Amino acid sequence: MDKDFDEFIKETELTIRKVNTIIKRRGREILQDFNITPPQFVALQSLTKEGKLTIGELGDRLCLACSTVTDLVDRMEKNELVERFRDQKDRRIVRIKVLEKGHRLINEVITARQEYLAKILKDLSEEEREGLLSALNQLNDLMDH
Repeated sequence: MDKDFDEFIKETELTIRKVNTIIKRRGREILQDFNITPPQFVALQSLTKEGKLTIGELGDRLCLACSTVTDLVDRMEKNELVERFRDQKDRRIVRIKVLEKGHRLINEVITARQEYLAKILKDLSEEEREGLLSALNQLNDLMDH
């Protein structure tokens, strides 16, 4: 690799890491306003996207032990975000589904995140916005393969 490319890689990695850190920190701040923990939010997102999962399936998606996921689901169930139910085809299997309050919370958090991003990006020109989105989509596509 040439020196210019090496420098580009170093700067790109550092910038992505900085942006990721800011997004995570701001995301946690937003979640505090909604009285939900980051792991609970990730679990809700996964359940919303994947559908009605078992504790084991959710644990696999979150890379967490079943005991940790059980505690997480217990707290979310207590807050009326999700509920457990028996699978119709196999009554031995217990699944988790997101309740209306959980769906509402997800939408409210996403809206708050979008409002934060809107404040940050409001002064970009249309051309700059399109360029940023195009570059991010290109990076995502390259990483997704």
